[in-house]
Amino acid sequence: MKDQKYWTTIIRPKRHLLDINFRDILHYKDLIYLMVRRDFVAQYKQTILGPLWYIIQPLLTTFMFIVIFGHIAKIPTNGMPHILFYLSGLIIWNYFRRSLIGISNTFIANVGLFGKVYFPRLIIPISIVISNIFQFLIQFFLLMLFWMYFRFKGVPLFLSWQMFLLPLFVIMAGLMGLGFGLFISAMTIKYRDLKYLLNFGMQLWMYATPIVYPTSEIPERWKFLIMLNPISPIVEIFRKTLLGLGHISIQWFLYSIFFLIFLIFTGIIIFNKVERNFMDTV
Repeated sequence: MKDQKYWTTIIRPKRHLLDINFRDILHYKDLIYLMVRRDFVAQYKQTILGPLWYIIQPLLTTFMFIVIFGHIAKIPTNGMPHILFYLSGLIIWNYFRRSLIGISNTFIANVGLFGKVYFPRLIIPISIVISNIFQFLIQFFLLMLFWMYFRFKGVPLFLSWQMFLLPLFVIMAGLMGLGFGLFISAMTIKYRDLKYLLNFGMQLWMYATPIVYPTSEIPERWKFLIMLNPISPIVEIFRKTLLGLGHISIQWFLYSIFFLIFLIFTGIIIFNKVERNFMDTV
């Protein structure tokens, strides 16, 4: 009788856009770990200060906001210390921005890897979202140091049960970056100059998000447009949970959740569509 060969892995082409094997992604969890470690180590490998840039960058940006928006423009922060107000919005925004920008370059940055070996392509965007968590946690620890300092100085800051919901808001920001990043990564295959507009567009997007101003200072006729920005409710409720200021209605928070579900669903579909033939266009 002839020897029979038993294959441990069978690779088949995707037959439709919703052909997503999540079990396959879990099977490659070790690869996700290696990708996360690579991103974390390689980012500041040949720098003098290394991971200290995770702290220096948000501090420099926050101090710039304090000078320009706090002292020159004199935009109020509802009685909250400027550094707490700006830093609380900045760290959650930075996590969203870094995830979006990193994922948007998925196909172009990994074309050599994709052309040589098989693995679920969604692993790359997922690993980017996870690796950015570590940078967020470092900056969140910095924020909590300032939080405790001002609490000791008498600023009315209090811990509440809502603090347990903070991981949910962070996950939502990361998934929002994942969804938009999947869209843009698919578009950059055909329109390469989009990556040059992305950084500029993110700057404009930040000012359309309540990072340097409270929503209470926005005229009512513009407030609807600001909150229509899907990342705005997440930033607002994250800041409110930490500082106890601002107001976010449950309707806007639910809007952000439903928008996120739709974004992830359609983003994965478009990503799968481009994945099937992108090697023929790069």
